[in-house]
Amino acid sequence: MTSAIGASACLIAACLGLAAASNGASAQSVEAFYRGNRLTLVIGYTPGTVYDLYARTVARHIGNHIPGKPVVVPQNMPGAGSMNSANHIYNRAPKDGSQIATFARGLPMQPLLDETGVQYDPQKLNWLGSPASEVSTVIAWHTTPFKTVDDLKAREMVVAATGTGADSAVFPYVLNGVMGTRFKVVIGYPGATETMLAIERGEADGSAAVSWGNFTSTKGDWLRERKVNILLQLALKKHPALPDVPLVMDLARTDADRKALALIFSRQSMAYPLTAPPDVPADRLAALRRAFDATMQDPAFWRRRNSRSSISIRLAGARFRL
Repeated sequence: MTSAIGASACLIAACLGLAAASNGASAQSVEAFYRGNRLTLVIGYTPGTVYDLYARTVARHIGNHIPGKPVVVPQNMPGAGSMNSANHIYNRAPKDGSQIATFARGLPMQPLLDETGVQYDPQKLNWLGSPASEVSTVIAWHTTPFKTVDDLKAREMVVAATGTGADSAVFPYVLNGVMGTRFKVVIGYPGATETMLAIERGEADGSAAVSWGNFTSTKGDWLRERKVNILLQLALKKHPALPDVPLVMDLARTDADRKALALIFSRQSMAYPLTAPPDVPADRLAALRRAFDATMQDPAFWRRRNSRSSISIRLAGARFRL
């Protein structure tokens, strides 16, 4: 009997100790948590893409605005048009505020269009914001017969794409359905770097979703040497650098077409979204959001120049809070 009582007492003491430890962990201040942990920023694309450039620039500065000033470590996780990173941050990433992610701007609305491969609920993710808005373009290699929007309707144009949920696939499919274009979408390229290489090699005629920021920062020589024709802007508003290129919204034939295009291209306002997983403790989530806002006001963030392209990361576009 005595030994049984002693065993019970030990069990109770152990349970009380675990409860105390749990309470201590939950009571840990934001500063103490981040001082002892690094913050991983998961990037859904390969190095060198505009998503990667923005994410790495954010990573250089956001830690200075988080209590405890954690080291921020970028981690590329490409695949399935960046859906791999979205599924990761929702399902596998720790829910303690130690990981955040960026992925394709269209993935928040992907469950409305095609649930293939989707393993996340965008309404349960904890959105931080986006450092810019964006305009995408339809481009064609200069040796192809595609010079105008009418050409896109007259013959089949092969375009390179990443995954089914990426802009590079969604945009041409939508344009085919709404505007009567004849894009043939070839899926499977890891990122924008590879789709650009496919165009240069002649594997594709062009692309129906080239982000203007990515294009100017990585392929400025194509513009200077007139290696591509810019046929169409894909956004709700024109880019100031492209006043003579048609805007997709101006080509809608009916009110229903206009509404469909507005739904799809509204994603351009949340160009490079950053999010935390579901169920992050409220105080840590609030600290991450304050840090993002502070980073967007930090002059050092906007002065940072990409070491590869020597083009400022300050691409045209307003900051956006999701």
